[in-house]
Amino acid sequence: MIELNQEYLSRLRELVAAHESDKVCTLLEELHPADIAELLQELDLEEVIALYPFMDEDKAADVLMELDEEDRRRILKELPPELIAGRFIDNLDTDDAVDLIQELDEDIRDEVLSHLEDVEQAGDIVDLLKYDRDTAGGLMGTEMIVVNANWSMPRCIDEMRIQAEEMEEVYYVYVVDDDERLLGLLPLHHLITHPSVSKIKHVMKKDPVAVHDSDSIEEVAQIIEKYDLVAVPVIDSIGRLVGCITIDDVMDEVREQHERDYRQASGISQDVETSDNVLLQTAARLPWLLIGMIGGISNSVLLGGFEANLALHPKMAFFIPLIGGTGGNVGIQSSAIVVQGLANKSLKPKNIWAQVFKETLVSLINAGIISLVVFAYNYFTLGDPDITTSVSLSLFTVVMFASLFGTLVPLALERVKIDPALATGPFITITNDLIGMMIYMTITTILFSL
Repeated sequence: MIELNQEYLSRLRELVAAHESDKVCTLLEELHPADIAELLQELDLEEVIALYPFMDEDKAADVLMELDEEDRRRILKELPPELIAGRFIDNLDTDDAVDLIQELDEDIRDEVLSHLEDVEQAGDIVDLLKYDRDTAGGLMGTEMIVVNANWSMPRCIDEMRIQAEEMEEVYYVYVVDDDERLLGLLPLHHLITHPSVSKIKHVMKKDPVAVHDSDSIEEVAQIIEKYDLVAVPVIDSIGRLVGCITIDDVMDEVREQHERDYRQASGISQDVETSDNVLLQTAARLPWLLIGMIGGISNSVLLGGFEANLALHPKMAFFIPLIGGTGGNVGIQSSAIVVQGLANKSLKPKNIWAQVFKETLVSLINAGIISLVVFAYNYFTLGDPDITTSVSLSLFTVVMFASLFGTLVPLALERVKIDPALATGPFITITNDLIGMMIYMTITTILFSL
């Protein structure tokens, strides 16, 4: 494995500047496309564009797809449509080609497609562009080996050789009928053990696991994980084989979705990287910070309404951070469990009320233990039975409310088709903080008035 250090980078820059094409090609041939993409991140845009002609077309296309989406966009904006089509799109699998086309500005997409030499590939790309990006149809590629159930074994082998010439990897051989409907899989070892069989349909594996083109990426990932597949066929509404999804494409999409969920839970509204400029990072963070500020102001106004009680019992203020922080933490824990269950489908609709009941029991235990610990601490250190009682009772109530709130809000968002990940993070924290303060102040006021 080659060490990618500054010395290597400097050497590459010198060779590119001197137009030493043979030496540059030799250096790049030794590297994996992912390593080259890592190198390109250290170069200026002009240097990156100058380096691309030194790569063969297949590697150049692979390197482009290994780059971050933002880096890829910057490069594509500097290239003419005919170069994008001939050097990149023509050398990518259809699923990657579709991803690349979708990243282009709409005004040049058609122009790029018009420059594709392979009319069949252009047609496949246009068909795939019609699918929603978050569905199996939007993720699949059309590169796969397909044989007819009525073919003989010799013909099947001949057809497989022809189809495999255009493919980098062969995972499965799919068997279809005369109407292109998926019937089964042809295990590769059957080609060896049954060389003289009359028809493929006699040795194929029937009823293969498949997904529909309208299925979500999450459903595809669950199917692949459940059945330990490296690829899964995609069928349309009448069972015709329309594409194939490989595990690497699914994992990339799942990783991106997890990153989006994490950003949402952290209060970041856009897709940002550490390399993005100050304005972009500010725009991604500011919305939730402003909402948090509004929540803080609302909290101040709420506490201002109980100013008289705070003046008479100043020790009450000591426990405001405890009430707010505990409620926020409990709410995030509860919502995270529900969001995870909804994401991996382990939380079924029929089990929702069982989950709510279970969460109620868990919150009862947690609330009881936490409030007892705080009661014991305040009893021996504070010397004020009224505040000791009000803090413990308030904390018990807040934990119960926060737990149920954190459970029910993601379920409600899921019911109205809103991403439940939005329920975690700042939203839960701010809401629980406000309601927690209201509970604390109300209970304390009632106890002190008795």
